[in-house]
Order: sequence, then C-alpha cells, then structure tokens
Amino acid sequence: MSQWHPHSTVATVVERDGLFLIVEEMVDGRILYNQPAGHLEAGETLQEGALRETLEETAWEVQLTDLLGLYHYTTADGTCYIRTCFIAEPVLHHPDRALDTGVLRALWLSRAELDARREQLRSQIVLRVIDDYLAGKRHPMSLITSLA
Repeated sequence: MSQWHPHSTVATVVERDGLFLIVEEMVDGRILYNQPAGHLEAGETLQEGALRETLEETAWEVQLTDLLGLYHYTTADGTCYIRTCFIAEPVLHHPDRALDTGVLRALWLSRAELDARREQLRSQIVLRVIDDYLAGKRHPMSLITSLA
C-alpha cells in the first residue's frame, strides 16, 4: 500500500485600497491567476514560507497580520493540497527584483476583476479566500505553534 502525501502550501491575501495582490503565471501553456502561494520548504515555518513565497512571486515584502484559515482542496487528478492562508499588509515593493520562474507579473485586482477571470483562476480557493477575507474572517497568529 502506498503512502498518501498531501501537499502543504502557504498563501497570502494582501489587500490595498480594495485591490488584491495577484500573481499572473504561465502554467502548462495557460495564463492563470492566484494569490501569492507555494509549497512550504523544509525547515521553514508556515509564516516564513508565506513571506518567502509572496516576495519571490510578487517582489513585495509584506507583514503578516492574521491567519485567515486552512483550506483543504483535492484536484480532479486526486492531488490533495492543504493551504495555510494568511492575511498580510504590503510593506515594501522591490520593482527591479526578478520574479519566480513562470510568474509573468504581479498585479492588483478587485474581487470583480477576479470573478471576470474565473475560468483562469488557479483553483477555486482563489475566490474563496478573498470572500472569507471580505466576510471578516480572522484568526490570531497564536493558533500556530512551531516546534523545532
């Protein structure tokens, strides 16, 4: 019997003046939209992973303010993702910083603009986390305990 290994990912919802920081990326020849997000790397905390992914994919340094939630998603091919999503505030932009491979650009979009791109969203989680954010969901960062 093979062992099941869900993918642990981290993401941030970053809002500024009613617009959300979004990653436009090329995936299998398609342009898709997502929050700054990616896989947790060995040796880093959930918070460190979220900060790293946001910087690598958008060239924005952010400050985490709250835990938005945990999101369990299984794709049509059976791949399972457990996404830890944080709320963050933009701090500093590095416009000359190179973005991760596959990332075309970072942009600021409204909820309505994302809805209009529904067919190009990386997953159904993209709108769900924004809707949760807009609904006022917030959890204290103290819910997360990292043990060495």
